[in-house]
Amino acid sequence: MALTTEFPSFPQKLTRLPFSRNDCIPARPDLLWFVEWGIVRTLTWNEEGTSVILGYWGAGDVVGQPLSGVYPYQMECLTSVEATSIPSEQWYRFLDGIIAHSKATEELFSIIRSERVYNRLDKLLIWLGNKFGRSVGQGILIDLRLTHQNIAELIGTTRVTVTKLLKELEEEGKIIRQQRHYIILCRG
Repeated sequence: MALTTEFPSFPQKLTRLPFSRNDCIPARPDLLWFVEWGIVRTLTWNEEGTSVILGYWGAGDVVGQPLSGVYPYQMECLTSVEATSIPSEQWYRFLDGIIAHSKATEELFSIIRSERVYNRLDKLLIWLGNKFGRSVGQGILIDLRLTHQNIAELIGTTRVTVTKLLKELEEEGKIIRQQRHYIILCRG
């Protein structure tokens, strides 16, 4: 008996849907998603069952299993999210978003391949600031709440190391911690 995978049915037109925090957006081989607002994390698991973060995505980003060569593939909502489903016959309308997804993925890959963990973290904070930041008086506020564990998973290190290095970046005057957010100080 052959195994078949059942996918929920979606109309063959653009459909805008709301998702709650911690919801998973349906991953299908024939469907992409345009994030209208909110934050989505894409991830998979390695052979030991450890999660591997593939990226963080926000308003204007296109995400979905067809953009990834990994399985399993999951899209988890870190906040409330509104996303529009894009059936395959409509993908051509979102080529700019698909190309931007590829570029962001390669930027992240370049960051996590930095030899020194300090450099990975520093570059990741700049990447997050460019993607999710907004200008404030002191610099760029990363408007995304990530735990030290989330950051550690993304750059391939431990939570303890991230905590130590964030403190070091603060002491060097590169960042300011404001509640659970970080401000990247303008570097000249």
